[in-house]
Amino acid sequence: MGQEDEVFREALVGKKIPILTLDNQWHKLFTQTGDNDEIHDLEGKLNDILKRQGKLNTELKSLSAFKKKLMQEIVDIMELPDSSAKEKKMSENKRMIEESNQKMDDYNDELMDIPKQIDEANFELMMATMRVCYAKIRQNVQEIDEINRWVSDFKVQLKRKILSKQQKEIWNDEMYSYMHSIFGPDVIDMFDMKYNPQNVLNKEKDLIDQKEKNPRQE
Repeated sequence: MGQEDEVFREALVGKKIPILTLDNQWHKLFTQTGDNDEIHDLEGKLNDILKRQGKLNTELKSLSAFKKKLMQEIVDIMELPDSSAKEKKMSENKRMIEESNQKMDDYNDELMDIPKQIDEANFELMMATMRVCYAKIRQNVQEIDEINRWVSDFKVQLKRKILSKQQKEIWNDEMYSYMHSIFGPDVIDMFDMKYNPQNVLNKEKDLIDQKEKNPRQE
């Protein structure tokens, strides 16, 4: 399997891989291959990173709005007369602005590393996807070969059966024709024959019955 991984890695070099868990075709693919624990774990890992990215962006927007509000309050407070309450509020807002700035710096630093994390997790998921798909393709090829062999064998047997059936029908026709020419229509009473491909006896019997019921019809 290690050698296969190396081949897969080489095949992916320089390729732009879509984020698999956001790719509808990828999800469709695994409705056919079935559940796989490795795929499931790697999918969860990638989704967790994407969720963290979304959460960080949301937090940054929230902090930015909060900091803007604090700064506006400072501007408004500066218009007020000097007092201990004013100084306390100014000091408190400045502290919260500094805390917000620190959080925003931390979040931005983390966000800068997330694209790399996403690429790595996505690549590993792609590798696992290729392993699963390759194994499934190989299994399908084996089963297709088995089905093809079965179909070939069945065709040969079917052809033999059809030839045998045709030959028996020819023999029955010939034997019936021979016996009918010798014994006449009463052969049906002499032999309990259920096979009559030309239905000659039935036609003759129907004709006799009709003549007996309608003697005037000639």
